[in-house]
Amino acid sequence: MATAFWQVVAAYAFAVAGGWISTSLQLAHKQLCALISFAAGTLLGVTIFAILPESFGACSWWAVFLALASGYALFFFISKHVHHVCPACAASHFDADATRHFSEIATALIVALAIHSTTDGLVLGIQGETPAMDVTKWSLFSALCIHKVPEGLALGSLLIGAGLHRSAALGWVAAVEATTLFGGVIGYFFLTNISIFWLGLIMAHVGGGFFYLATHAVLGEMLKHGKKIVLTSFAAGIALIAALNIGLRLLG
Repeated sequence: MATAFWQVVAAYAFAVAGGWISTSLQLAHKQLCALISFAAGTLLGVTIFAILPESFGACSWWAVFLALASGYALFFFISKHVHHVCPACAASHFDADATRHFSEIATALIVALAIHSTTDGLVLGIQGETPAMDVTKWSLFSALCIHKVPEGLALGSLLIGAGLHRSAALGWVAAVEATTLFGGVIGYFFLTNISIFWLGLIMAHVGGGFFYLATHAVLGEMLKHGKKIVLTSFAAGIALIAALNIGLRLLG
């Protein structure tokens, strides 16, 4: 329980730290672009090297692919019909015009990001009972903490650009990202004792959402910024998670 608790709290803290940075410091978009691409690489890396092996070991291949598709479709639907599910992954879409009309999109953004953050907390809150699941959880924890920083940065920057005072902007970042804690509670108290089969499907569903976030972030940044920094940072994120998984499995 202690591990799950501190992982969820740490992920939330990283998001709030990102919000604090963006509301206190001036960060160039080139730096944010590199961080977003790196974080996107870690999300794709944890899907490939941790989530999929765990899911394929617990479920049939067709069930895993259906769960992946459902996770991708959920975030696609929210982003298309509600709002971009992750401000960091869609940072290039938040131009000056978007910040001027923030009041019109605020509710949709909060709902979309709350769903995304709840999913983050939920997958960290689920407790594993096997060494392989422990490796997966630590990979997820690393990737989500890295991802939460640019997420908080992008949300804080958008709020500041919309005219909110720095303290108010940081307060909103903390409030919206608190759904990560809510997801952690759901995962720990309601999903810990489910069967390995359903656990594998939940992980695959989350992986589908990660795949959407990763591809959407990279394609969005490449369309507006140089491909070199995006692809280099993205590849570095994938390599970090791959190395982390190999190292943890060797130690285990």
